[in-house]
Amino acid sequence: MAGVLSGIKVLDLSRILAGPWCTQLLADLGADVVKIERPGTGDDTRAWGPPFAEGLDGAPSAESAYFLAANRGKRSVAVDFSTAAGQEIVRTLAKSTDVVVENLKYGDMRRYGLDYESLRILNPGLIYCSITGFGQTGPYRERAGYDFVIQAMGGLMSITGESDDRSGGGPQKCGVPIADMMTGMYATVAILGALHERQTSNSGQYIDMSLLDTQVGWLANHGLNYMVSGKPPKRWGNAHPNLCPYQSFPASDGHLIVAVGNDRQFRALCRVLSMPSIGIDSRFATNSARLANRDSLVDQIEQCLRTKSRDEWLSALEEAGVPAGPINTVAQALEEPHVVSRGMVFSMEHGIGVCVPQIANPIKFSRTGIEYLRPPPILGEHTSEILESIGLTQKNLEELHASGVIHGRDRYPIDAG
Repeated sequence: MAGVLSGIKVLDLSRILAGPWCTQLLADLGADVVKIERPGTGDDTRAWGPPFAEGLDGAPSAESAYFLAANRGKRSVAVDFSTAAGQEIVRTLAKSTDVVVENLKYGDMRRYGLDYESLRILNPGLIYCSITGFGQTGPYRERAGYDFVIQAMGGLMSITGESDDRSGGGPQKCGVPIADMMTGMYATVAILGALHERQTSNSGQYIDMSLLDTQVGWLANHGLNYMVSGKPPKRWGNAHPNLCPYQSFPASDGHLIVAVGNDRQFRALCRVLSMPSIGIDSRFATNSARLANRDSLVDQIEQCLRTKSRDEWLSALEEAGVPAGPINTVAQALEEPHVVSRGMVFSMEHGIGVCVPQIANPIKFSRTGIEYLRPPPILGEHTSEILESIGLTQKNLEELHASGVIHGRDRYPIDAG
């Protein structure tokens, strides 16, 4: 069944992660995404390995795992739009496109004549989304933006990691490039909103997405904790600033998470631990009291949990209705029976002739479904196919290829091997 964005055309001029993450989500929802890449090198992340997917001979291919993670569902056209001929190709594609996504530095698209103001003349209904580190306005707009820098500047690292007074204390970045990914997701939401609004206005619009804005925007309770109290949040490691006990604990053979969200769950925890008196102790009876006496409570719980194995405790806590879980490795997470049953891991036949693994989109529609129509593309895999569809002849393609403006792998003589 067709996806919810079936019929929507997206021109993806982005690279690395924030933009590609957005356009992969749009592709999963059924949009037709054409990814424009630099001839010869393509998206920077194609070279961000190892690991690289194995080819037919078992040796590493040119397809990095990083690229495979964010470019499913797209068709690749290798066009150098720093050239006049390449710019004209992009303009022609934009005429029949619903959405353009780009994440070049501030001012670059204007210099190429491919900015929103230029393209909207050709296509008044165009929705154009720019993703940069710092946005299109403000004193930092010309700075290059990188996820690691944004995590630091946006306050995330100040609340991530152990506190300074503990072993290993100090600010830490998130284990995944979360500022990039969240900006890509917010960009997707913005694009979907603009597409909906266009149905009544018949007009496109410009979307200005900033990694720093996004990072500040999802500080959530930590941001409001500071704004209400005036006290800067501290790093709590695996503990929670507003709940207790809500952290990791060591068992006899590993670690588990106990996440008590209310007083009823706390009393249930105390019964599992055979410590009912703590459940009615005035120092711990309410969440506010537990926060005030956090160190004493955590110490007693930790001593008890060390007496049995992780899985013994998890089984008992689940039966009692206390939220808890294991601290899995990535391998263990992907092998969790529940994760497998939900179809979160699958593979796709790739153009290199082998199946490549994928992590599924977590959205579960009741009727329309998610589409996985294409694997992550080989660089230039669809160059001839797409450019012929906008009127270029085989002779045009040969001339553009000879001049280095385009590269293709989808048809001889465009295929350069």
